[in-house]
Amino acid sequence: MTLSLEQLRRCHVAVDLGAARTRVYLKHQGLIVDEPSVASVNTNTGALIAVGTLAERMAGRTPDHIRVVRPVSGGTVVDIDMAQRMLRFLIGDKVRRAWRRKPSLRAAVCVPHEAEPLAQRAAVETMTGLGARRVELVDTLIAAAVGCGLPVEQAEATMIVVCGAATTQVAVLSLGAIVAAEKVPLGGDAIDHAVVQHLRNAHELVLPSQGVRPLHQALGGSGPDGWDGAEVHGRDVATGCARSVRVDSREVREAIHTPLTAVLDSIGRVLRLCPPDLVADLGERGVMLAGGSARLPGLDKMLRAATGMPVHVARNADVCAVEGLGSMLEGRVKPLVLDPVTT
Repeated sequence: MTLSLEQLRRCHVAVDLGAARTRVYLKHQGLIVDEPSVASVNTNTGALIAVGTLAERMAGRTPDHIRVVRPVSGGTVVDIDMAQRMLRFLIGDKVRRAWRRKPSLRAAVCVPHEAEPLAQRAAVETMTGLGARRVELVDTLIAAAVGCGLPVEQAEATMIVVCGAATTQVAVLSLGAIVAAEKVPLGGDAIDHAVVQHLRNAHELVLPSQGVRPLHQALGGSGPDGWDGAEVHGRDVATGCARSVRVDSREVREAIHTPLTAVLDSIGRVLRLCPPDLVADLGERGVMLAGGSARLPGLDKMLRAATGMPVHVARNADVCAVEGLGSMLEGRVKPLVLDPVTT
């Protein structure tokens, strides 16, 4: 980790290309971009119509000649050209002109744990297309752990679960490196899909793209009227007309049981790969949740009941990865220095 820290200190910009949101951190300035990883395109002309929040609002509401696309899936760039166009628009002309004046611009990019070579190459090409002369790839798990304030450089175990939109990554770290880790292709999108399918099967209701959000709040406890649930609006399967349904939190918990079970299984597999001393450390320190889906109300309680360990949600769970990269860029992370053993 010492060598990579030295390289990262020479970088000028940090980028977290997530399936849900794109974040850009500029050295000595902080977070300058935090927008949905969405773009809308005119299929007749190929022109870019909107990106970020405005493009996300268009999802499900566009005519045939406008297509809403997501150039990033599971933390991996799947459309390099569209990702470059999206970033170019989000960053803005002022910052890009400043980048062009740096002939040796360096960028750091988060990549999922054990990313395939093609995924790594796509991340590099995306940034080189924006003017970067050198690109450093950093494991999302390490960046998120640093952003959460975990003592990853110490000789003690820290466990982090990064809950993304398309994937969930679990790792145990010690001495600045990953001891054991696993990536599960299930995330917040899979949880939302399970809820949507339950409402379709049990209530014959089709939810819109943003219709699951009230049910997320239902998981956190009782509503303002004391009822433990939420009212959702959608389209009736049979008639096609608008209809509302009241759903209690018990139904929602049962619906998301399957994707959460896969996450719990991955935590168990990672723990079985760790030495007993590190597992003993985790019994006291517990698990840190990061990522946008970590804010799902009640998720920490469910994991605590299943694992028997303390579970904490990071203060800025959704921006931990890019904030961790920014800390490494600015030299706020110090490696553990050991005096050489003399014989």
